[in-house]
Amino acid sequence: MEQYLSLWPTFLEGFRVTLLLLVVSGVLALVLGTVIAAMRISPVGSLRVFAAFWVEIARNTPLTLIFFFTAFVMPMLGVRMPYILLAFLALTYYTSPFVAEALRSGINGVPVGQAEAARSVGLGFGQTVSLVVLPQAFRMTVPPLINVFIALTKNTSVAGGFFVVELFATTRQLANDNGNMVIPILLTAAGLYLVVTVPLGIFAQALEKRWVVKR
Repeated sequence: MEQYLSLWPTFLEGFRVTLLLLVVSGVLALVLGTVIAAMRISPVGSLRVFAAFWVEIARNTPLTLIFFFTAFVMPMLGVRMPYILLAFLALTYYTSPFVAEALRSGINGVPVGQAEAARSVGLGFGQTVSLVVLPQAFRMTVPPLINVFIALTKNTSVAGGFFVVELFATTRQLANDNGNMVIPILLTAAGLYLVVTVPLGIFAQALEKRWVVKR
């Protein structure tokens, strides 16, 4: 028992990095995904094409390949920054199209009359989207967005293979160093991931009952 308890500071440090990856990448992906979703419905054709290209390329590229590019190719191109910042970039890029598509489904669910009414009172495209369409779209897409962030929580483990010492990398190292405690170590790691994903699921259900606009 004493040996197991002595591992907890290391576990908590890895868990802290995992939470940092989740929060920073999640916020950046939400902002970027919202911009991409707005571009998908833009009246400017070039913006729609760019957004569609972004979504299709990012969504269909394996996350491991994105991490490989950020961890190895970008430094070869002269981009020097800490690996955790490169992990933020990789996770944000990979997650943003899923946010954008979730929001676009919500935008498509907003009655057309809402946008027409906004334009009839003199609001421009940007004002219509930001003040009328997106607030309703966010409420309708709360469960899908939470699911995206749950997936992001699990995707942070990929960073452990690219020089970022988060929960997965910590678990692997502890299991290698403490061969007699592999099962407790793995169960602890699984429990720490559940500490994040289960409350997110409960939070999604609570928000769905409170905010979701009934069609």
